[in-house]
Amino acid sequence: MAIPDLNHKRVLITGAASGIGLACAHSFARQGARLIISDINPDAQEQARSALVAAGAHCEAHTCNVADETAVQRLANMAGAVDVLVNNAGIVYLGAFMDTPMAAWRRVMEINVNGVVHMTRAFLPGMREAGGARAIVNIASTAGFAPAPTMAAYAASKHAVVGLSEVLAMELAASPITVTIVAPGVISTNIFNARGNISPAIPEAQLRRLQAYYDAKGCAPAVVGDDIVRGVQSGAALVETGPFAKLACRTMRLSRRLARQLTVKNAPALGYL
Repeated sequence: MAIPDLNHKRVLITGAASGIGLACAHSFARQGARLIISDINPDAQEQARSALVAAGAHCEAHTCNVADETAVQRLANMAGAVDVLVNNAGIVYLGAFMDTPMAAWRRVMEINVNGVVHMTRAFLPGMREAGGARAIVNIASTAGFAPAPTMAAYAASKHAVVGLSEVLAMELAASPITVTIVAPGVISTNIFNARGNISPAIPEAQLRRLQAYYDAKGCAPAVVGDDIVRGVQSGAALVETGPFAKLACRTMRLSRRLARQLTVKNAPALGYL
C-alpha cells in the first residue's frame, strides 16, 4: 500500500552510517520522516546522526549488528513499531567462485540474507499490530537479477533477497504492508576500498579498472535514496535505480543467453575479469 505522506512517519534504516543507507536517511528526512538509524560502526553512526540532526532531521541512532538475531530483537524492543523498515545493511565480496573462501560466503550470507530475515522477523509483528499502511524495503542489487563475474557470493545473497522479498510480498498481499525490492545499478560508493572484502587473487590493476568504471559511470547514492522514497510513496513492488539497472535487469529477462554474452564480452574492460 502506498504511503504518499511520509511526514512524521517512523523510518528505520540499517547500514545507515554511509553510502546508500545514509543517502536514504537524508531523502526520508527531507519528507519530514522521523528517523531511526542503525549501523554496526558506532562512531560512523554518530557522525551520521549528527549530520542528519544538523540538517533538521529528527533522528535517533542504535548500534546493531544485523547478523546477530539477539541484538536485532533488542533493537526492535527499543524502537517499537515503525512505518517503514529499510533493510539496507550489506557487504560485498569480490572474487571468482573458487577464490571465495567459505568464511567469506558465510559472512556475506549472514549479513546480506540473514540480516534481512532477522530484521523482518523482529519488526513485522509490531508493524502488523500497529495497522495501517506500512512498508518493508529490501535493498537487493542489479546483481540479484543480472550479475557479473567475480561476485558469486554477493550475487547469490542478492538473488536470495529478491526471492525472500517476493514470497514475503505474496504472504502480505492481503495486508496493508507493501514489500519493495530495490535493485541499484552502478552506484559511486567506496565498495572496492575494503581489501578484506576482495579476494587476494584479484590484482590491483583490475581493482583500479573497476573503481574507475564506477567513478565514471556511477551515480551518487542520493539518486537511490530519492528513488526509494518515491517507491514507498507510490507503493512500488520494484525500484530499479541508477545507471544500467533497468537495462541489465530487463535484458536478463528478455534473454539470459544475450545478457550473459554481453556481460562476459564487456567484463574485462570494466574490471569484472
